[in-house]
Amino acid sequence: MKKNIILLLLLIASITVCAAEEYVPHQGDIIFQSLPHSDLVDAIEGATNSKYSHVGIVFHNDKSWYVREAIGPVIDTPLELFKRRGRDGHIEVYRLKEEYQKNIAGFIAESDKYMGRPYDMRYRMDDENIYCSELVYKSYQDATGSQLGKLVKLGSLGWGKYERLIKEIEGGSVPKDRIMITPRHLSESEQLKLVYVSSK
Repeated sequence: MKKNIILLLLLIASITVCAAEEYVPHQGDIIFQSLPHSDLVDAIEGATNSKYSHVGIVFHNDKSWYVREAIGPVIDTPLELFKRRGRDGHIEVYRLKEEYQKNIAGFIAESDKYMGRPYDMRYRMDDENIYCSELVYKSYQDATGSQLGKLVKLGSLGWGKYERLIKEIEGGSVPKDRIMITPRHLSESEQLKLVYVSSK
């Protein structure tokens, strides 16, 4: 009898662990990943000293979960496809802390106007083109009037190793005074908490 109870407890524990390994999406989650290696991806991760090179907004629509992301034009990608696309299928998810969750509906609604906007290879904070972390940052700022994360200058990042690539993209010198929001600095926002890290 005692042996059966122990086996039952072990079974329950294993089920609990498996359940904990599954990401349960919530409206307005902010999902980060490392994209497959490329010169640009390696520059983003290297210059920011971060494993994060991409980020999007999780939302539910038409009975399915999607990620709104700037990857090329701004599009809605099925969540499962987004997860598989990253390196090793790895994702990390942040969620607005309880006191900020009242802003989720507005946050998602404000992102609507950026749909189809072209990708900004130069990482400028204008509205003509847009990049992944800028989409998240501006949608939240448009909804609340508050910043999400910390804006930084390119010159404050570890850009030196990637100078050739930056100059190619810019068609000129490195714009060290350019203000930007990186995936790393978005993830460090005081309004967010880390809620999920997938196993590799």
